[in-house]
Amino acid sequence: MLETEELHAELERLRAQLAIHEREAEVRTRELTRYADELRAASEREHAQALQLRASYEATVRALADAVEARDPYTARHAERVAAYGLEIARASGMDVGEAPDVEFGFLLHDVGKIAISDAILHKPGRLTDEERDAMRRHPEIGEDIVRGIDFLGGAREVVRSHHERWDGTGYPDRLAAERIPLSARVFAIADTFDALTSDRPYRRAASFREARRVITAASGTQFDPQIADAFDDISDARFDEIRGALA
Repeated sequence: MLETEELHAELERLRAQLAIHEREAEVRTRELTRYADELRAASEREHAQALQLRASYEATVRALADAVEARDPYTARHAERVAAYGLEIARASGMDVGEAPDVEFGFLLHDVGKIAISDAILHKPGRLTDEERDAMRRHPEIGEDIVRGIDFLGGAREVVRSHHERWDGTGYPDRLAAERIPLSARVFAIADTFDALTSDRPYRRAASFREARRVITAASGTQFDPQIADAFDDISDARFDEIRGALA
């Protein structure tokens, strides 16, 4: 009889301990759930703040790009088109543009250095003198000086400085050749030329996409990186037309 009572008491003790553990587990579960909810809310706030910060950066960059283009009515929306073309070519080339906006910012701000070039040179209808041409060719270096020290534009500097380099090493300002030219600048060079050829200018009508492709193919290996030129040629006219139409 005593053994039965002891067994019953031990069973009750175990049940009491189990109830305590269950209550503790329930408390821990509630705490973990609350902690997870707090982490999720904090992550959502940080994501919202990051999006807001990026939007602020983009607004600043586009304002700078607009300030450059405001000086030349014939380049209206050029920077936006080149940026859109450039991102498409970058993806086709296997370049990971991802969530980082550096490359796009570089495309948009490629000519920011022209802010420091006089209107007399920018808008001169005839040929530039050697001195004027030298002044104009300083705009990549001036542009790099402008964006240097701005943390969120760190990755944009490569395009700003090197967008007039050529694959054969005859470009400026550093006469870089082949893969010494930053990849983003090599991509930009084709996007820039494509937009320039397919846009109306005071002295000529816009070329067709086919004509522009012919010019770029002919300059592959001299002005342009051949692999990027091939990737560019794989993008359909319909896709370029879609991009252009979205920015009209």
